[in-house]
Amino acid sequence: MLEYDFENHTEMVESVGIAGEMLSSIVDKIANLYLKNDKAWVIGFSGGKDSTVLLSLIFHALTTLKKEQLKKNVYVVCSDTLVETPVVVGLIRKVLEDVQKCADKKGLPILTQIVVPQSTNTFWVNLLGKGYPAPTKSFRWCTERMKIKPVSAFIQNTVSDHGEVIVALGSRRQESATRAQSIEKHAIKGSELSRHSSLPNAFTYMPIENWHVDDVWMYLLSAPSPWGGSNEQLFELYKDSNQGECPLVIDKTTPSCGNSRFGCWTCTVVNKDKAIHGLVESGEVWMKPLLKFRDQLYQSSLPENKTKYRNHKRRSGRIDFHKKYVEGVGRSNEIELDQDGQAKHVPGPYWLKVRKRWLKKLLTIEKKINENGQSIELISRDELHVIRREWITDPNEPDWEDSLPNIFQTVYPGEDMEWANNDLGFFDLDGLNAVTKTGKDLNIAPELLKKIIDIEVEVSGLGNRRGLTDKIEKVLRQDWGNLEEVFSDRLKSNNAINEFKNKREDLQAKLGEFS
Repeated sequence: MLEYDFENHTEMVESVGIAGEMLSSIVDKIANLYLKNDKAWVIGFSGGKDSTVLLSLIFHALTTLKKEQLKKNVYVVCSDTLVETPVVVGLIRKVLEDVQKCADKKGLPILTQIVVPQSTNTFWVNLLGKGYPAPTKSFRWCTERMKIKPVSAFIQNTVSDHGEVIVALGSRRQESATRAQSIEKHAIKGSELSRHSSLPNAFTYMPIENWHVDDVWMYLLSAPSPWGGSNEQLFELYKDSNQGECPLVIDKTTPSCGNSRFGCWTCTVVNKDKAIHGLVESGEVWMKPLLKFRDQLYQSSLPENKTKYRNHKRRSGRIDFHKKYVEGVGRSNEIELDQDGQAKHVPGPYWLKVRKRWLKKLLTIEKKINENGQSIELISRDELHVIRREWITDPNEPDWEDSLPNIFQTVYPGEDMEWANNDLGFFDLDGLNAVTKTGKDLNIAPELLKKIIDIEVEVSGLGNRRGLTDKIEKVLRQDWGNLEEVFSDRLKSNNAINEFKNKREDLQAKLGEFS
């Protein structure tokens, strides 16, 4: 049981100074800023140590005001990516529940809110559904879709309701040089506020920006939270670890938090997930399968493994080859070859067979974890419906067999998902087999035939068939055949272009002789 230096939060605020300033003075500044204007407030809460300090200070500041002064809402917004480190999710929800209950009891205008990505922007819909590669430092698609957009949408809605909004963050200059530079860049001279980096009519407020990590822990471990909660569980999650929290992300200057205990368990931006390793070593052994699954995703992102896991075609249906770099000129039209003499190409999405295998494994892990006493959902049932649609309409490998319901039933034979019966559209299994056979007989890719038929079915019965030719032409312009065939065709095309350029230059030179 954690022993506090002070019996309650108020006693600590009145007695302790941090970062060269009394806590009572910081609380007064927060209260005065709240009263200063009509701007609504949004508190960015991640559940980690820094954001917990922020929420505590603001909560306490509101308790010092009179009832008639509490005229505007303070929204506590937490971003749930749906792939958060599992042991943290319960803690965050419990804290928000306690905060809301205490705020209601005290008559404080605090409203807690958890935001999630749109169904089309979740981690599993993008990775398993669309085949997006596991995020890397150079392609960190997850941050924008899963964190920035949901929070930005909430802030924008708050702005539209109130005109302007103050976003309070637990960011500290000590966290990173990038963060310190961002804070400095957007600061408003003579004001405790900074301009939001991307959202108009939004301002940021960082009351603990000059605190050090020791200051944070001294605050959290000296007294109970103002809503009566204990920080013992929070402390246990950080104990014996150098990992921090993943802050509420409101712009792209926030660094990757893949090593954080308060981040996504699927994060592949870092080489090794020290957070989950630390949690397993501290007793959360049931998380071992998650760690192993995450490591498999990371392995798929390594350059040497890309061709093994990923289609040679992009989602556009085209194959993009690397072009040779010529010093002083830039990228040429000539295709770059690897050390084995093979054309270097930009890989596309994960193969459908890989995505099928991973989905089955993910569901199996989820089931086994729950059978062993946990209560966890690794992938939502709504996401499965979206992934199914993505597979059926995949631009390169349409899942003509509609295999996702079968995969789910294999793992969960007793659960009824109420699958829609018409997702396959025009084709049944016999029709698909017929298209496949016809394609082979005619030496035409079956996928090409199906797309042409799909287009025809799409416009059939319509009085206006405008655009039909353009749609067919778009399909025909895609790359069909294997990598070697496409490379050979592309090489012939490039050679023809180069030959034309040389002849044109020769002609221009001859014409120049007569001028």
